[in-house]
Formats: sequence, C-alpha cells, structure tokens
Amino acid sequence: MKTVGDGTRALNFLIDTLIIFALAYFSFGGWNWYVMYWEYKPHNFGWFFFGIAFLYYVLFEGLFARTPGKWFTFSKVVNMNGGKASFFAILFRSLIRLTLIDLFFIPIIGKPLHDHFSKTTLIES
Repeated sequence: MKTVGDGTRALNFLIDTLIIFALAYFSFGGWNWYVMYWEYKPHNFGWFFFGIAFLYYVLFEGLFARTPGKWFTFSKVVNMNGGKASFFAILFRSLIRLTLIDLFFIPIIGKPLHDHFSKTTLIES
C-alpha cells in the first residue's frame, strides 16, 4: 500500500475542481434562466459550487473509491487498513473537504484534514 505524494494530490484537486466548476457553472446558468423567466429565487454561485462539490465527492468516492481526477492519476481512497472506506467515512471526508483550511494541514500533519479526521488515505492503485 503505497500512499501518493503531494503532486498527485494537487493534480487530483486541479482535475476535479475543473469538472466541478464546469458542472456548477452550467447549473448556475440553467438556474438563472428559471430566475429570469419563471421568477425563481436567485442564489449565489457558491451554493452551486459547494453543493455540487459535496455531491460529486460523495457519489464518486462512495461508489467507486475514486473520482475522475483519481482515475487519471491511478489512485484511490481506502481506509487505514487498505480496505474499502465506509460510506460514513466518505460522507465525513466530503464534508470536511468543503472547509477552506483543509489543505493547509499537509505540512503540519502530513495529510489534509479530510484524510486525518475520516481515517482514510489515498494510495496508488
């Protein structure tokens, strides 16, 4: 069980964030069409971005233990023993990932907060 490095994590983040941004951008545009023509309540872009990010990570990591970014870098999420992470751990991991300070803990504890608190790790597959 070989854990991935910071460069792999950065590439995963970049790929997944671009996909999430594209999904949020088009969802936001669709919602604004309803706001303009059907007088729906307007929402900020952040609600779309963070909501889609949460669902994106829960669905992909919960079902496949990897996201498209992790498929690209041949890595996956596992529990500390190397087995499949529980759905509760993935849910908790995805929720913590939405905090702004998540990645700043890599130099301090050697991994991001979402890995530390959910007792998961990212390994090469």
